[in-house]
Amino acid sequence: MGFGALSVKGRALRYLAQREHSRAELERKLARHVEDQPEASAQAQIAVALDDLAAKGLLSEARVAESVLLGQGRRYGVRRLKQTLQAKVLAPELVAQTLQQARATELERAQEVWRRRFGSPPVDAAERARQMRFLAGRGFEGDVIRRVVRGGDAHDD
Repeated sequence: MGFGALSVKGRALRYLAQREHSRAELERKLARHVEDQPEASAQAQIAVALDDLAAKGLLSEARVAESVLLGQGRRYGVRRLKQTLQAKVLAPELVAQTLQQARATELERAQEVWRRRFGSPPVDAAERARQMRFLAGRGFEGDVIRRVVRGGDAHDD
């Protein structure tokens, strides 16, 4: 019968079984299930459960960051990944470290996204602008977008 009879810790485990969650995400989701309790008591109950899960290695912000990088890294650029990581309220150092890893492969990832979507160089300025907007919408950096649309290491227009 859904989450009805589950404890706070049980709910947290169920959420973690579905995918990696940051502590802030779990706090937000679990707060909905303890609304009938005084706020201080509910927050304390959630904190105790999440502290226990973290101590057991079941709640890991590093795994959340790695999951974002592996799951979205192939399709999105550093700007978009940064938004996603910050929305999960991860530690700034962890966000910076993850984005540094993503920057190392940004050009190759952008080329692959461009190749799957377009596959051929733009024939005119309007098409070039369309391709650049597409890559910008995916969160790739401007200099990377220009290199990819111009042919990057293949040729220069």
